[in-house]
Amino acid sequence: MGEMLKFEEALRIVTDSAFITGTGEIDFTSACGRVLSEDIVSDIDIPPFNRSAVDGYACRKDELTSDLEVAGVIAAGMEPLPPPGRNQCFKIMTGGVVPEECDMVFMVEDAEVLSSGKVRFRGFSLKNNISLKGEDIKAGSTVLPAGRNIEPQDIAVMASAGCTRVKVREKPLLAVISSGDELVEPSEKPAPGQIRDSNSYQLVAQALRAGASPRFYGIARDNENETFELLSRAISENDIVIITGGVSVGDYDFVPSVMEKAGVTILFSSIAVQPGKPTTFGLHPEALIFGLPGNPVSSFIQFEVLVRPLIDVMTGSNRRPAEMTMRMGGDYSRRSADRMGWHPVIIEPEGYILPLEYHGSAHISSLTGADGIMRIPEGVYRLEKGAIVHVRRI
Repeated sequence: MGEMLKFEEALRIVTDSAFITGTGEIDFTSACGRVLSEDIVSDIDIPPFNRSAVDGYACRKDELTSDLEVAGVIAAGMEPLPPPGRNQCFKIMTGGVVPEECDMVFMVEDAEVLSSGKVRFRGFSLKNNISLKGEDIKAGSTVLPAGRNIEPQDIAVMASAGCTRVKVREKPLLAVISSGDELVEPSEKPAPGQIRDSNSYQLVAQALRAGASPRFYGIARDNENETFELLSRAISENDIVIITGGVSVGDYDFVPSVMEKAGVTILFSSIAVQPGKPTTFGLHPEALIFGLPGNPVSSFIQFEVLVRPLIDVMTGSNRRPAEMTMRMGGDYSRRSADRMGWHPVIIEPEGYILPLEYHGSAHISSLTGADGIMRIPEGVYRLEKGAIVHVRRI
């Protein structure tokens, strides 16, 4: 239990411990941010008819050299009209149904209206300007796969496919507990020796973004009985429990022992990462339990790299961390390299990254200007300008 694990092993243990949440059916307008539990299949071709992509004149391409009589006007939403006669065309608006036999719509800008009322093609491009029936989506085809995290643009696809009720994974219930006598609520002004509780509200926001349903259970004082009671209640009511603080080796850092008293089997209590070394993880028959460090940068990063992937597995999400390889725009060095490191960075418009000023795991404001965190391998003390690094967006 006391062995310091490599990060990759800790992540494997966490994700292998996941159980899959149930499913429910909801209105598609409420589905953004949820994870699909079944494929979305279109009931129609999209577009459902040959559709004009421009305002112009629908005609037969082989008649473009003739002056064309305008046989009528087609507006968007009109019933289809029969094919035009020989050397005839229809004036058509964007979105209108292109009549049969018309294989081109030339733009208004390319038309000369003659004194006779006929029109003459004066353009150069022979692009047909027609969105063909079914060219985007075929009826019966899968438009969104199970496991997709639903984005705003997916709502439009669901609407087009006629899917107004969707099956999604249930959100994992996630409890957040802070521990420590030094903590006060953000609404209070700290007395000497006190600090405002920032971790809890940060973690609740991260959990919402990750697709969980979080609830803050309050601050547990440095009292084993109080911590035990709060932790036990959270375990009985949630799928994931996060308690921050009290996982190090100080006299009042008794969270791991309280976890064991509550029936949690601890799988690891130390990871070879910086920040976040004392991160603890364990199993209970009713929930998965994390003990995260009390410093806010540590808890933020460990949530992103351990808890968020767990939520993805539990909800059947196909999402993977947005990790990129990028070049250093400046030099970087660190004093210790016995653990894998995470460091906040900004991404320059030219595509390089620059490490931000970072004073350690309590420096939460360093993250507010960050675009991501770069991963520094164990044993690497220095990165030169131009070096390739892995960056995870946050």
